[in-house]
Amino acid sequence: MKKSLLAVAAIGAFASAAQAQSSVTVYGILDVGFNGTTQHTATTASNGTQFGESAEQTSRLGFKGTEDLGGGRQALFTAEFQLYPSDTMLSGNGNTGLVNRQTFVGLHQNGVGAATIGTQYTGIFNEAAVTDPGQLNNVAGGLIYAVSGQSGTNQVVTGVGGNAGSNVGFTTRTANTLFLQSDSFAGFRVNASYTLNDTNSNQGTASVYTTNASTGVITTTTGTTGGINNTNGWGLGADYTWNKLYATAQYQAYNQNTVATGTVGAVGFVGAGAGYPALTNTNTTSTLAISSNAPVNVRDNQGYIAATYDFGILKAYAQWVERKVTDQNSSLLYYKRQAEQIGVRSYITPTIEAWGSAGLGRVSAYGSNQPTANFNGWQLGSNYWLSKRTNLYAIYGAVNQTTAAYGASGIGAANVNQNAQQYAVGVRHTF
Repeated sequence: MKKSLLAVAAIGAFASAAQAQSSVTVYGILDVGFNGTTQHTATTASNGTQFGESAEQTSRLGFKGTEDLGGGRQALFTAEFQLYPSDTMLSGNGNTGLVNRQTFVGLHQNGVGAATIGTQYTGIFNEAAVTDPGQLNNVAGGLIYAVSGQSGTNQVVTGVGGNAGSNVGFTTRTANTLFLQSDSFAGFRVNASYTLNDTNSNQGTASVYTTNASTGVITTTTGTTGGINNTNGWGLGADYTWNKLYATAQYQAYNQNTVATGTVGAVGFVGAGAGYPALTNTNTTSTLAISSNAPVNVRDNQGYIAATYDFGILKAYAQWVERKVTDQNSSLLYYKRQAEQIGVRSYITPTIEAWGSAGLGRVSAYGSNQPTANFNGWQLGSNYWLSKRTNLYAIYGAVNQTTAAYGASGIGAANVNQNAQQYAVGVRHTF
């Protein structure tokens, strides 16, 4: 009898030890409130208010865990999905089901680093999340993280519309991606990523653009094979921590070969309503690649440099981002967006936190009737912390477009001299 009890106790102890070697955490964010937006162009004005969601941070539900494999090695995973508190459908897009934000699995070796595979954030997004004074909120005024539509797959170029988590400043996440992140060595960390082809379906007939080197005139021919429907790319980056200084530099490049589903500009941005110019021939007024099945083949190069310094009473931020999307068939057809931003963030009292940012930027594109656009923006925000997990917030931001452009600051369609103001008040709970 005693031997049986000892055996049961030993088995229980072993099971408890095994259980202690692995852990799973359920986490999430619920952000709801009230927001309002006002937009003005040279000829129109619009405004609206609503009970909204995800103004300060996108609502989500996630699961993450680790398992100790011994020898300083751990297995790890994350599965994170977007939530829509104000929508009757879980996906928020008229379809049931979860919207994927991150899903990956990998290994970590102490003293070396981690390797993960799946749908995951890009290097620029990871670094922007810790070097942005507004912490990548979804209110107007933040020029680095210019809010855009949801992109849960390898969507290199994204349209504007909503606050779902992607943005026009840089690619937020990619699928089919291997991401490598080193541990810290003398304050330095490095990362690298490789995004593998997403699909392998034929594009069908494609348009080819030929540029005359001496005159710059672009001619269009059709009937050639467009290749495969794929997105692939890579990224490299490094960050450095020294006392209260943090600095990072990131670069990522993607190639997108895809079948257009509607009227598309030659650089692959999704429609004029997305807030991007549709590049045109220099010798005609017709839009390139406007047929419903025209392929959109682009190179998407993105760079990010940022630094923060903690003065104790406040933290200072400086950021720079650049994104250039170029037609693969003609390097003279491109769309380029660059922005710089500075800001501060501080606790005024133990429970009241505030931040502010200001920045400016420039958009340029090659093609007929494609003017350069200059824009600027600013944002003020505050948190009142009711507890470590729950806070009230108030955010106000504005974006102004100072020259002729086409949605240069991500605030609308093809209009001249736009400006927009947005405010949001609400409550955010993390768990």
